[in-house]
Amino acid sequence: MIDEKSTAESLGSTRTYGQVRCMNPSCTSRITPQPGQTMAKCPKCGSEWRIFWVKAGLPRVRGPVWETSLKMANAKWDTLTDKKEEK
Repeated sequence: MIDEKSTAESLGSTRTYGQVRCMNPSCTSRITPQPGQTMAKCPKCGSEWRIFWVKAGLPRVRGPVWETSLKMANAKWDTLTDKKEEK
């Protein structure tokens, strides 16, 4: 064998601690929340996520910040309905 690492060991080397992925299906960029921060905003798409900390240095996404998601959805809906009315 050329590589003596197990599958778990090789996957562990690609693990990113202290970061979460944006859960927006069209984005999936990485977000680095500050330690202890309970909300984090994606710099790429603007989605905002509730964060919880499994342990120090290991954040996870709890879910969306609903107010931000609703505001973004309404803005998108307004641009779509404006385009339909113009035609």
